[in-house]
Amino acid sequence: MISVVICAYTASRWSLIERAVASIESQRPAPQVVLVIDHNEALFERARQRWRSIDVVRNTRTRGLSGARNTGVSSSSGEIIAFLDDDAAARPGWLRCLVEPYKDPDVVGTGGWVVADPERPFPGWFPFEYLWVVGCSYRGMALKREQIRNPIGANMAFRRSLFDETGGFVEGLGRKRSLPLGCEETELAIRANALGSRIIHVPDAVVDHVVPATRLTAGYFVRRCFAEGLSKAAVARIAGVSSSLESESSYVTRVLAKSLRSSCCQVTHGPDRRGAAGRCV
Repeated sequence: MISVVICAYTASRWSLIERAVASIESQRPAPQVVLVIDHNEALFERARQRWRSIDVVRNTRTRGLSGARNTGVSSSSGEIIAFLDDDAAARPGWLRCLVEPYKDPDVVGTGGWVVADPERPFPGWFPFEYLWVVGCSYRGMALKREQIRNPIGANMAFRRSLFDETGGFVEGLGRKRSLPLGCEETELAIRANALGSRIIHVPDAVVDHVVPATRLTAGYFVRRCFAEGLSKAAVARIAGVSSSLESESSYVTRVLAKSLRSSCCQVTHGPDRRGAAGRCV
């Protein structure tokens, strides 16, 4: 069996939660769906009344995304556990593509492609190499299947055996309500890599991720970049600097150097944004 965990904490996303659940209910093979409500009793009761055919559970662990995900793992029964954000929707064929690499017994995790679905067009200054700031796949990511250090949290899956071996997500990491921290999936993936396991990037496993207008401001961009630095520092304390920053070092030298050249051209000739708002690469 395959399980899909969705974590939710606020009724303000109710329509998005409905969209997320509906996108999973239409997947094949049909998975177990676990909706974890993070310390919001009114939302829990509303969700329990709305969905009778899925497992709606309370987060019994630490408040926040890491604790909610760990609750989802313990409440699920699948040998493979996928995770979808409550403001994302899986496209047809998502689950089938995401789990296909598990035919290889050395594969312990997979991560799919996250397409930005902004509430309004991206501002002209926004660099698409930085779409990770809003939790989406960014320009410079591989367009084919390959081994990676860690997946994007909005669209990922792991074998249950990894949680049995490692104890799951570290609950001191990750987003807490509106505080834009992260990297709990990075830390877990680093531990998986240390065990000799493989994590595979699956770009044909696609979800659409809503980007609120409030996250398309320069202020949020700066706060999120700063929070990412704090998160990476926390991971470095746990896993070591080389493991936690290996992908980032490659990103800076390979992707951002090219972006800088492009930005210089834009200063001289003006930006070329044709079609950019509708794609991530």
